[in-house]
Amino acid sequence: MSFNNTRHHATKIRFNDEEEEEESSNLDDSIVATEKSIAIDDVSMQDPDVSFVDGCDDDKTSADYYFDSYSHFGIHEEMLKDVVRTKTYQNVIYQNKFLFKDKVVLDVGAGTGILSLFCAKAGAAHVYAVECSHMANMAKEIVESNGYSNVITVLKGKIEEIELPVAKVDIIISEWMGYFLLFENMLNSVLYTRDKWLVNDGIVLPDKTSLYLTAIEDAEYKEDKIEFWNNVYGFDMTCIKKQAMGEPLVDTVDQNQIVTNCQKLKTMDISKMVSGDTSFTAPFKLVAERDDFIHALVAYFDVSFTKCHKLTGFSTGPRSRATHWKQTVLYLEDVLTICQGEALSGSMTVAPNKKNPRDIDIMIKYSLNGRRCVASRTQHYKMR
Repeated sequence: MSFNNTRHHATKIRFNDEEEEEESSNLDDSIVATEKSIAIDDVSMQDPDVSFVDGCDDDKTSADYYFDSYSHFGIHEEMLKDVVRTKTYQNVIYQNKFLFKDKVVLDVGAGTGILSLFCAKAGAAHVYAVECSHMANMAKEIVESNGYSNVITVLKGKIEEIELPVAKVDIIISEWMGYFLLFENMLNSVLYTRDKWLVNDGIVLPDKTSLYLTAIEDAEYKEDKIEFWNNVYGFDMTCIKKQAMGEPLVDTVDQNQIVTNCQKLKTMDISKMVSGDTSFTAPFKLVAERDDFIHALVAYFDVSFTKCHKLTGFSTGPRSRATHWKQTVLYLEDVLTICQGEALSGSMTVAPNKKNPRDIDIMIKYSLNGRRCVASRTQHYKMR
């Protein structure tokens, strides 16, 4: 993963699969109620042994470095220790066994195989765990060590290139979300899998995601990360400042920094959307809740599992329990002085980078016509 700048050191958490199942969702009641409304409005014979098929080419291209990064156990350790993430998936599976009983499941981007193990334990007839990185070797050993070789088949390769031993699957499960929701563009692999392998009445888990935007006061950290380049030991390095400004920062934001309301930019229905829907332009109107300065916009996302007996999900927002996704901070060139009730208006355009579709190009247009500040600007960012 590409971003290491943090305000706070992560707390180490011990995670035990055998712990008593607990409510892991960090969604506020208001968010759950909103997602329920969205759900209503948007309505919409297996191999006995573990096989190991190597579908990856050893001759790496630049795009393959994405998969190579997931060969290192440290990334998987961070994700597994993200209790909000992992326990939510565990609860979705264990508390909704009626969805998995005697069903064929496809786990896209299986990593260590933890989701596959959850599904097997919940009574799935068979689970196909697809992982392109070398972590697939470890996943195979983990499956064998835990006695699920008769239920889980590990397939090494890119989901777009492998062939499954079955014609269709009943369930597709994946933890595909990246920073800013769409960074790394794994969602397109899930959509490809859905179109090729999922039965007509099959389900995708999770099936709904929403991207949100808010604005924060962040003078101290902006000074440290951006203004630093104005004078470096007496030398002008502002050429780097421009580049630093254009690279979104993945970091943990204190909820007390939030100046405006939080607005939903985009909701994606994974069961219905097409790959082109990952490119979009969404308007926003952020209304100040107090007199303050605005130094940056902050994006985060929610994830929902609407097919469960009880709506389940989690948020990566600054008012929710922290996750490894943190939030995405986009610094503004202007320091905006905003008064309570005034609105920062504009639009955000998001699209995969044309040269490397795993990167994201973001364009923000914003304007403020307030009593103490008038500003209008277009800024471009690139997540890479």
